[in-house]
Amino acid sequence: MGKQNKTSLKSKSGKGSKDRKKDRKIADEKYKQSKAIVDAAKAVEDPLAPFAVFASYKKSNLDATIKVLRCAQLTDQLKKDLFTLTKDNMETLYKQTESGWSDRDKKDEMFEEEAMYLVATAPDGKLLGYSHFRFDMDYGTEVLYCYELHIERGCQHKGLGKHLLQILELMAFKVNMMKVVLTVFKNNTAGQKFFRAMKYDLDETCPVDNELDEDDVYEYEILCKMNKMRLKREAELVKPLSELSLNQQTSTVQ
Repeated sequence: MGKQNKTSLKSKSGKGSKDRKKDRKIADEKYKQSKAIVDAAKAVEDPLAPFAVFASYKKSNLDATIKVLRCAQLTDQLKKDLFTLTKDNMETLYKQTESGWSDRDKKDEMFEEEAMYLVATAPDGKLLGYSHFRFDMDYGTEVLYCYELHIERGCQHKGLGKHLLQILELMAFKVNMMKVVLTVFKNNTAGQKFFRAMKYDLDETCPVDNELDEDDVYEYEILCKMNKMRLKREAELVKPLSELSLNQQTSTVQ
């Protein structure tokens, strides 16, 4: 359903100027490192290349060829087909929300220069399903953001959506993204069920409803799946440093 604008809360701290300056320096350095990872991911010519075995899907009477295309590589006909599928699947859900549906706004989002597409087509070229995704920075963290994931209604419940999502995860973690992030409407019960079954949980950036104010509620949730291998590697790097620090403190006390 696209990427939602989120507001962050900044809290005051009792730190002195020297500590705040140090924190900013650390944060700036982390941002630069994360941005470098995102830029490197964007520069990969074909993120699907390392996973050639996933480039076809032949199950449940489906015969799909899958490839990654950048927005500039989309033909006018494919753009039309992508938008039509999105509108068929999502217009009703959007109209049930405060934001409503706008052809122009959705097209503007879908066909921005940064957009990338994972496209599944039949042997005759018919569009069977797709995902609109981007390698991006989200609150200072490097992510693969899944803007859309849609399957033609006649091809649903046959495993193709799961296959495409698994490809997104493989591509994301191959280029060292911290997580895959997506936004799903609360009224999209089928989408909610699907992503939960795929082990997606609430992201730390997901806004929380104010139960005391009906005007301060959100019509969507932000879900994510973390890169567990990267988290494990980073934890293994931090552990020796923690042990070294503890040993130094012990030696000082002695």
